[in-house]
Amino acid sequence: MQISGQGALITGGASGLGLATARRLHAGGAHVTIVDLPSSAGAEIAAELGGLFVAADVTSVDEIRDAVAQAQAAAPLRIVVNCAGIAPPAKVLDREGNPAVLADFERIVRINLIGTFNVLSQASAVIARNEPVGGSDDRGVIVNTASVAAFDGQIGQPAYSASKGGVHAMTLPVARELARHGIRVCTIAPGIMETPMLMGLPQAAQDSLGQQVPHPSRLGRPDEYSALVQHIVENGYLNGETIRLDGAIRMAPK
Repeated sequence: MQISGQGALITGGASGLGLATARRLHAGGAHVTIVDLPSSAGAEIAAELGGLFVAADVTSVDEIRDAVAQAQAAAPLRIVVNCAGIAPPAKVLDREGNPAVLADFERIVRINLIGTFNVLSQASAVIARNEPVGGSDDRGVIVNTASVAAFDGQIGQPAYSASKGGVHAMTLPVARELARHGIRVCTIAPGIMETPMLMGLPQAAQDSLGQQVPHPSRLGRPDEYSALVQHIVENGYLNGETIRLDGAIRMAPK
């Protein structure tokens, strides 16, 4: 599938991995729709890219349905990238041995997993009605974002790991289901990346995290994530797969 001329919707597209993806797809000729929170820089980024910004919560069916409809109206929707997510720590027991606040666990899973499903569900319903591309049976591709925490989560990450593990686990069944509509589904599982959250740490802490990566011994770059998104879009035989993007790191318990 070619990127040029296609409609692309990116959640969490106002910062970090989503922003790098929005810029790369725009550079490739896509008409970009950024979906992010009202408090984000989404409007400014969309203006910079000549695209569209829709303020929406990924867990809201109505808001995401509207965002997808606006993206489709701007250009036939073919590419969806789910980058919205949160990663607060949430242990099972606190320092005093008290059980976790269940609402904290639910919020992480709701945004990271249920929000991802909501977006891919609403978007696939629209993509499936588009005409196939260029004489093929391809209609579109959806790229989700998991994490290496899905496979080797650390202490303090049960909710985050569960949410990202769920994104990984649903990749294959969703890809199998949507195959009859000509929609491919893949997931990227990033390692330690230069996201706004990590870039807020002291430089010494960033360097320490980077040194844990076997090779190259540094934090991953958002543009490396976006480059993989581009390859997934353009490589028509990639489907139903979760790809680790992590410099071969395997996370320690803490």
